[in-house]
Amino acid sequence: MDAYICEKGSTGLGNLKLVRRAEPQAKPGEVLVRVRATSINSRDQAVIAGNYFGRALSRDTIPLSDGAGEIVALGEGVTGWRLGDRVASCFFQNWPDGSRPPDRESILGSPRDGMLAQYVALSAEGVVPLPGHLSFEEGATLPCAALTAWHAVVATGHVRPGETVLCLGTGGVSIFALQFAKMAGARVIITSSSDEKLARARLLGADATINYRTDPEWQDEVLALTGGEGVDNVVEVGGLGTLNRSFKCCGYKGQVSLIGALTAREGALSPHALMMKRGRLQGIFVGHRAMFEEMNAAIAVNGLKPVVDRAFAFAEAPAAFQYEAQGRHLGKVVIRVA
Repeated sequence: MDAYICEKGSTGLGNLKLVRRAEPQAKPGEVLVRVRATSINSRDQAVIAGNYFGRALSRDTIPLSDGAGEIVALGEGVTGWRLGDRVASCFFQNWPDGSRPPDRESILGSPRDGMLAQYVALSAEGVVPLPGHLSFEEGATLPCAALTAWHAVVATGHVRPGETVLCLGTGGVSIFALQFAKMAGARVIITSSSDEKLARARLLGADATINYRTDPEWQDEVLALTGGEGVDNVVEVGGLGTLNRSFKCCGYKGQVSLIGALTAREGALSPHALMMKRGRLQGIFVGHRAMFEEMNAAIAVNGLKPVVDRAFAFAEAPAAFQYEAQGRHLGKVVIRVA
């Protein structure tokens, strides 16, 4: 089969290579999935750059945690699945529910081989059914970005009708958070450096938009838009580069959902703005399988459609990574595998 690998010690896109490998076999407790589509997350860029969790790859690794396809073989002892079932991968292959911490060694795309291959053997407990109305390309966007947003807005944020959610940026997590918040009946404020993207976000339901490039004190605008009260949930993807501002945006007993570190990993931090408002900083690390299944049920009932900015052919995978890294997208960047 054809697959892409990030070479051991990878430091950049030049270390992403197309290779031929033997088709994997489904071992006991596994299913073999014919991959139809995958999607790129910012953490996948960090894997290629050699700084995911601060370290480079220790072996050649198939990248990407997120993918969708159909089951073509069942390993010994597997029940509950049939050949032809349409499934999406779970980011954590061994995190069934929230009763224990996630198993970081089971993460697809690093440290485990990921989804950027024609066939992948996955744990039978590490896949979930795709909502019937979604294409493989749309389904491939769910495992990381969608589930992260669901975790922040619904599973821990418990956003209710009439509340206000602030989404930072217009990448995959933030756009899913916009969609889930609107689905819950909330008001959404979203930021971007692009007026074009903000116009598209309004078409998706955003109630107010802020260009943080032309309005660098965007936290003041958030407070103005909320009558000085702040928001109920901040979907915080920037990290220490934006976290102090997010604390100021947070309303009384609100939640700042800490998801990423797109702007900075280190820097000065003052929690006083959050403390005085009895706010909560909630760490978000994707989600478990039970949460994924709950999210998919809501997606199916509401007919929600993920926002796919652009889909690349399998042979164009390096170009897809480059496009995603440039930040020109709104929503998700997808690679069609077969």
